[in-house]
Amino acid sequence: MSRFHFKTMSKRPHTTLHVAGTALLFVSFVMLVCSFVELSDNKSIYPLLAASIICGLIGGLARLSTKPGTLGQAEIFSAVGGAYLFVSLFGTLPYLFAGTFDYGGSNSLIEFTDALFESISGYTATGSTVFGSHNPIESHGTGILLYRQLTQWLGGLGIVVLVVTVLPSLRASGLGLISAEAPGPESDRLASRVVDTAREFWKIYFVLTLLIGVGLFAAGMGGFDALAHALTTAATGGFSTRSASIGFWDNPTIEIVLIIGMVLGGSSFALHWRATKERRVPHFKDSEFRTYIGLFTLAAVVIAWILSSNGLGFGQALRSATFNVVALGTSSGFSNATGDGSSGDFAAWASGPQAILFIFLIFGGCTGSTSGGVKVFRLQVGALHALRSIRKFRRPRGIFPVFHGSKVISESLVQRVAGFIAVYAVLVVSGTIILTILDTDIVTAASGAVSALGNMGPALGEAGPTSSFADAYSAPSRLVLAIFMLIGRLEIFPMLLMVISPYRFTKKQIRQIRKKNYS
Repeated sequence: MSRFHFKTMSKRPHTTLHVAGTALLFVSFVMLVCSFVELSDNKSIYPLLAASIICGLIGGLARLSTKPGTLGQAEIFSAVGGAYLFVSLFGTLPYLFAGTFDYGGSNSLIEFTDALFESISGYTATGSTVFGSHNPIESHGTGILLYRQLTQWLGGLGIVVLVVTVLPSLRASGLGLISAEAPGPESDRLASRVVDTAREFWKIYFVLTLLIGVGLFAAGMGGFDALAHALTTAATGGFSTRSASIGFWDNPTIEIVLIIGMVLGGSSFALHWRATKERRVPHFKDSEFRTYIGLFTLAAVVIAWILSSNGLGFGQALRSATFNVVALGTSSGFSNATGDGSSGDFAAWASGPQAILFIFLIFGGCTGSTSGGVKVFRLQVGALHALRSIRKFRRPRGIFPVFHGSKVISESLVQRVAGFIAVYAVLVVSGTIILTILDTDIVTAASGAVSALGNMGPALGEAGPTSSFADAYSAPSRLVLAIFMLIGRLEIFPMLLMVISPYRFTKKQIRQIRKKNYS
């Protein structure tokens, strides 16, 4: 007992390292599984196996040598952001060891940049990729491809949500960790304990993934492809095992299954949970979900009408418009372009449909979902706040509460949403300027900044659905976009505030050193 007590007491309180270490252990297990899958292609298991061992050792050391400390807001943001930074950095190892981005003697820094970009794009469930005609996705082993798909599945619902399921010692602070990773208007506690809440999320996520996989297999996909695309559809990530993405199959039934899967992935998981518990469909009573579906429907019809007016058959126009609106609106980013100049390549559409899609690049799906973007809820509150400001000009003494459905939104939340939108706009403008300075045209730069912040995947201009980001952006530009992906995945304020905890820790250490020197 004394020995165990000594070990427990010797652990250093450090929540960030403890959460990050646990997350690395999950990633290590995923790499280990994928290393044996690689054998099915007679490929070497050592790149993935070596990466698994390294992640396991470092993750295990970080977890065993630390314990959760006191969790204030800054510490929560630091823990969540730190977990993603750790996982994204060590997630490059399989790509580097396997030579996935070995361009034949080119600059090793560019190879690391591309591996880091692909890793961050995966774990943030963004879907932007540096694979392309120069480096086709299909040319790599099944194990690496499965690992790539699983990075999005882990990042879709959230690595930290997964960590909370095995760290009951976090107690009530676990809800803060979940909220910091997947924030919404308020934290949804689906069960009496935080750990049970996290598990409920993962149960729904797993079942959704399974149903999508079965649907894709029944629609005509092979077993591996169905599994791989189910993982990234539930995560609304958009990674594919084919360079042509969904256009490889050119199958309307597959597209219908994916549309349903993407819409469900972009919806609030709290609504899904209520549907399973109450044996009814509560979604259409939710104001955000109704707006979400209504915007999709309206945009699909308008774009289909424009495309058909330009000479495309209405059936094909509606199919193409619906798929692309849902893919971008849920931040999935799949493409159904077949590579033969088909209507699925929205980068080749007229400016009107592209302008509508650009709006969807901004707002994304519902709060509490796997989607990225500003979220429909924030746009609703922002629009109502703007309308209220106009009404106040007419009646300065009037009191005009902001409603979301039948509920009144608190003023503090309205102000936070307004602040978020303002900071978001500043980041988009700043990112556009930086990317333009780095020799990117204005359309590709602006849409790339919006796409990265919203974890959308494709952009407009040179970064369309059939393009590689390695061709559309320079290596420095890709690093800028990778940073924007992390900011977008963890929301703007948490990423900006997460630096407070390391700053406080450093400041405290400096004070202690000064005290010792003076004494």
